[in-house]
Amino acid sequence: MHTIINLKGILASPYKVPLSITRIFILKISCVFILFFLLISPKYIAAQENTSPVIQDSIPVHSAKKATLMSMCLPGLGQAYNKKYWKIPIIYAGFGTLIYFISTNGKSYRDFRTAYNIVATGDSVNFNNELVVRYDGNLSQLEEGRSYYRRNMELSWILTGLLYILQVVDASVDANLYSFDVSDDLSLRFEPIVDPYMTAWKPAPALRLRYRFNKGSH
Repeated sequence: MHTIINLKGILASPYKVPLSITRIFILKISCVFILFFLLISPKYIAAQENTSPVIQDSIPVHSAKKATLMSMCLPGLGQAYNKKYWKIPIIYAGFGTLIYFISTNGKSYRDFRTAYNIVATGDSVNFNNELVVRYDGNLSQLEEGRSYYRRNMELSWILTGLLYILQVVDASVDANLYSFDVSDDLSLRFEPIVDPYMTAWKPAPALRLRYRFNKGSH
């Protein structure tokens, strides 16, 4: 009860507030502000850290790795990712031609191999084979035909593998050059200059090669 009466007296006399009460009040206010700052600052910093990557990730990046993997999974898919659509029919025309040669050479190789085995083993039951009759059972000619078509079949397989690798490399190179400017701004020119002659600093005619290669958006 005594404390309540003293507080009322203090509040009733604002010009007689004790110095200790004023210091305690200022200290409490300071503590409140410090506590508020400590609670708010980590949330603000975390929010800034969380929003920064989102801004960076929102920028579309043309990935050469993605284009390469897409072409490895399906030929022509990397070219579509690079927006080089005109290359896709060329790629599949090449694959179609090579597959045709693989099929025809493979069939001829198997036919000559069968005929060769008939003659080599003396199989009289199947001696009416078309190739055996055509070459009159000549073993050397049948062996030559078998080797010829086998070599062509293997070459067709090798070219198919090279075409597959080539279209993967093409997709990767196009993706790496996607952000470079390949417009008419690229220039190369010769222009005359006056250069110092050795160490005497005498005027001398010269020719300078000047080129410009700008990097920009595709």
